[in-house]
Amino acid sequence: MNFKGTFSVNITPTDPKGDLNLKSLKKYFNWQIINKIGGLIVLGSTGEFLSISPKNRIKMIKESVSITEKRVPLLVGTAAENTYDAIKLSVEAQKLKADGVMIISPFYSTPTEDEIINHFKMISREIDIPIMVYNNPATSNIDILPETFAELSKIKNVKYCKESTMDVTRVKDIVRLTKGKIKVFGGIMGYESYLNGADGWVSVPSNILPSECTKIYENIKIKKNYSAAKKIYDQITPVIKAVGGHYYVAATKYFLNLMGFDVGKPLLPRLDLDIKKKQELQKIFRSLKLKKNSI
Repeated sequence: MNFKGTFSVNITPTDPKGDLNLKSLKKYFNWQIINKIGGLIVLGSTGEFLSISPKNRIKMIKESVSITEKRVPLLVGTAAENTYDAIKLSVEAQKLKADGVMIISPFYSTPTEDEIINHFKMISREIDIPIMVYNNPATSNIDILPETFAELSKIKNVKYCKESTMDVTRVKDIVRLTKGKIKVFGGIMGYESYLNGADGWVSVPSNILPSECTKIYENIKIKKNYSAAKKIYDQITPVIKAVGGHYYVAATKYFLNLMGFDVGKPLLPRLDLDIKKKQELQKIFRSLKLKKNSI
């Protein structure tokens, strides 16, 4: 399976007790797929992987696999500070029939380049599904440089990366230094990453605007209609900004709740948005004429 296009890094719908809301998950995922999302990624940062309980974690993977039914690729976030924990989570994802895993580097121990490479080598030995290496120095305290990706590309199933720095020229560098062995997905700057040669976008705003984010990919990568892509990008920029900062989980869930998906509030330690922030998002909701969903 070749991963490409816009992949939503999904929220985890929960009820007031913090348990997985299966009814909401099914409605939400089916809506994403109907709106031609390229793929889904569960239990990433937006999915609150550090806050979810072990029971709900397994349930989220099982139910997500069941709902998607291979209609789109489904990746699972399996990051952990301890390498053996990351192996265990990755093996679990493979057993539960996920199509791949997305893994950020250990985020507290500030590993060296050799330690990063060893971390992914050890995980790779235990699974066969593709690995997407997630680089986000703002959250992991580690910046995986293009030169390090060249070494990671020698690992058998490290096939993709999510590049989430603000330097989109790295897309070209990673493609060049890995000789195309690693396909690059943009993170923070999806539109700009496409223009620099990315094959995909691991997107937070596509939680809310799957069709629009997919059309950006189609216009740039397939139709070569750059002006159409730019027009869509400009239109949805308020949402991109709203879900791009510290409140990316809370803001994404709030938008989805406004749209009728009943996904709940953020899990602790994150708090719900204050009144002022909610009013700002309501204004964006009205200005973009976002609709309540009845699927």
